[in-house]
Amino acid sequence: MRGLGRFCTRRPGWVVTGWLLAAVAVAALVGAFGRPVAEDITLPGSDGQVGRELMERAFAGSGNGTGQLILRVRDGSLADPGRAEAIAVALAEVRAHPHVANVRPPDAAQGTLGADGRIGYATVEFDVISREVDRALAEGVLDAAAPARAAGVETVGAGALARPESGTRTGELLGLAVAALVMVVAFGGLVAAGLPLVTALVTLLCGLGLIGLAGHLTDVPSVATTLATMIGLGVGVDYALFLLTRYRALGRDRAAVVATVASAGTAVVFAGGSVVVAFGGLGLAGVPILTTLAWTAGLVVLLAVGAATTLLPAVLTLLGPRVDALRVFRRPAGSGRSRWGRLAERITRKPGRYALLTTALLVLVTAPVADLETGQLDFGNNPPGTATRTGYDLLAEGFGPGINGPLTVVAALDPPAGDGDGRIAALRDAVARTPGVARTRPAAVSADGRVAAVRAEADSAANDPRTADTIRALRRVTVAGADVHVTGAVAIRGDVGERVARRMPWVIAAVVLLSAVLLLLAFRAPVLALKAAVMNLLSVGTAYGVLTAVFQWGWGVRAIGLDGPVPVEAYVPMMLFALLFGLSMDYEVFLLSAVRDAWRASGDNRAAVRDGLAGTGRVITSAALIMVCVFASFILSPNPIIKMFGLGLAVAIAVDATIIRGLLVPATMALLGDLNWWTPFHKAGRGGSIPASRIR
Repeated sequence: MRGLGRFCTRRPGWVVTGWLLAAVAVAALVGAFGRPVAEDITLPGSDGQVGRELMERAFAGSGNGTGQLILRVRDGSLADPGRAEAIAVALAEVRAHPHVANVRPPDAAQGTLGADGRIGYATVEFDVISREVDRALAEGVLDAAAPARAAGVETVGAGALARPESGTRTGELLGLAVAALVMVVAFGGLVAAGLPLVTALVTLLCGLGLIGLAGHLTDVPSVATTLATMIGLGVGVDYALFLLTRYRALGRDRAAVVATVASAGTAVVFAGGSVVVAFGGLGLAGVPILTTLAWTAGLVVLLAVGAATTLLPAVLTLLGPRVDALRVFRRPAGSGRSRWGRLAERITRKPGRYALLTTALLVLVTAPVADLETGQLDFGNNPPGTATRTGYDLLAEGFGPGINGPLTVVAALDPPAGDGDGRIAALRDAVARTPGVARTRPAAVSADGRVAAVRAEADSAANDPRTADTIRALRRVTVAGADVHVTGAVAIRGDVGERVARRMPWVIAAVVLLSAVLLLLAFRAPVLALKAAVMNLLSVGTAYGVLTAVFQWGWGVRAIGLDGPVPVEAYVPMMLFALLFGLSMDYEVFLLSAVRDAWRASGDNRAAVRDGLAGTGRVITSAALIMVCVFASFILSPNPIIKMFGLGLAVAIAVDATIIRGLLVPATMALLGDLNWWTPFHKAGRGGSIPASRIR
C-alpha cells in the first residue's frame, strides 16, 4: 500500500486521467448499447425451472418477451362500435411496431375479455427475449395504442410492457445533499467536503455502466442496479471520508498522502474485502438472483476501494494545501475527540452496566424477528397510482386475482401424443379439478407430441400463501405416461423461497467464518475476531426485527408509501445479512485498528479502548450518518423491495455505529481486558509486524 501511495504521488496526472478516461469510455459504451434489465427469476434444478426449459425447447418463441396491453372503459363496453374500431386500429399500429411478432386481441372465447366487456387485454408477443424488451420498446408499443386512447379507452401495460418503477432519483439527490451537509460540518470547507462525493460519483459511473453492459450477457434485474447505487454511494463516500480525515491529520504534503494510503488505505482494503467476502458467501445459496445481486454490489465496492486508494490520493497530491480551500467555518480543534473521550471514560469505568443495557435494548429491537415469515411480492404490493399497480388492479378486477400470477402445468409425454390422445384431456381435467384452481386454458401440444402444457389461474393472488398450496397440489397431479411439472414466475419464486430457507444457515455460517478469518488475519487476535462476528450478528438482528415490525406487521408502513402490510421478499433477509455483515465489519476494522495501535503504545487495555474510541468516534459517526442518509433516501423508491433494503440498512447502520460500536464494543473490550489481545501466532502480544492503521 505504501508503494501504491508513492505511485499516486509521483504520477497523479496519470491516475486522474486514467479514471476519467475509464469513466468516459464506460459512459460512451452504455450510451451506444444501452443497459437492458430482465426481471425473470431462474432457479436451476428446481421443478419450476425444469418446466420452463421444457416449454422453451418444445414451443418456439416461448422464451421471448410477452406483454399485455390492458384496455378498459368506465362505462359501456369495449365492443361498442366506435371503440371496437379504434381498438382495431390501435392494435394494427402495435402489430406494425418493430420487434412485435404478433398481437392477439381481446376475445371472450379465449378468456381475455371480461364478463361485462369493460376490461380486456391484448397479448403482445415480441421476437426478442425478455431482457431486450427495454423501456424504449415498451413505451413505443404503448404509444402506438394512441387511437384507442383517443376513443376514450384507457390503456395500461402489464408483463413485458410494465416496466417496474425502481427510480429513486429524488431520494438519491436528497441523500447526497444531506451527505454533503454532513461533510461540510465535518471538514469545514467545500473542497474537502466535495472530494468524497466526487470519488463516489466516479465509482458509480464506472460501476453502474459495467453492470448495465453486463445485462447484454446475462439477466440483471432492475433491483440490482438500484442496490448497487445504494451500496456504491454509501461505501464510496465512507472510504474516501476515512482517508481524507487521516490525510488532514497527518499534514498537507506528499508524505502525508503516502502515509495515509499505507495506514487508512490498508484499513479500507480490509473493510472492502470483508464486504466482498460476505457477498461471496451468497454463492452457497445456489440462487442466481442472489449471485447477481452479490457480484453487482461487490463490483461497485471494489471500485470504491480502488477510487479511494488511487483517485483520491492523486487528487490530494494535486491539491496540496488547497484541500482546505473555500472554508465555510473553522471547527474547534479536538472538540469531537473530547466528547467521545468523555463517553469512552464513562463506558470503561462501568463497562458491565453499559454492556447489559445495550444488550437488552438490542434484544428488544430484534425480538420481532421471531415472527418473521418470508413470501413473495408482486405488483399488487406496489404503491397505489404506479403504472404497475394500476395494471395489476385492472387485471384482477376483470379476471380475478390469479390472472396476475398464471401457472403453467407442463407434462413430458412418453410415448409422444398422437391425434385424440386421451392424456391431454386427462391432464387438463386433473388441473381444473385441483383445489385452488379458478380456471384453465385449452392445452397446447408441441409439434412432436412430446410436451403438453395447460395454463391455469389460481383463485388467490400470487403473494397469497394459498397460491403456494395450489402449486403444491398441482405438483401432485398424476397422468399415466406423463411427467408433470409446474412452472411460471410465481412457481419459480416459490421454489426460490424454499431453497433460500434451506440454505440460509449454511450461508450465515460461511459468511461469519470467512469474515472472522479475515479479521483474524488483520489483527491476529482470535477473541477479537469472534467478538466482532457476534456484534455483527446483533446488527443484522436489528434489521430483521425492524423489517418484521414495519412490513409484516404494518407498523408505520403507510408512512413509507405502501397501503398496508406486505410480505418480506424471500431473498431479502439473506442478501441483507451479507450486506450488513460486510458493512458492519468496516466500522469494526476502523475502531479496532485505533484501539490496537493505542494498546501497542501503552499496554493498558482500558486506556487503549478510551483512546481508540476517542480517536475514531467522530469520523465513524460522521461516516455512518452519511451512509444512513443515503440508505434512508431509498425508502422513497416505489419498489417495496428497495424500501426493505433501504430501511433495513439505514436502521442497522445507525444502530451499529452508535449503540454497538460506540457503546457495546468498548464495554465488552473493557470487560475482556488483555484477553482481547491473546494470540497463538507470536509470543510478544504487543509485537508483530502488522502495519498500524489508526484512523483519526
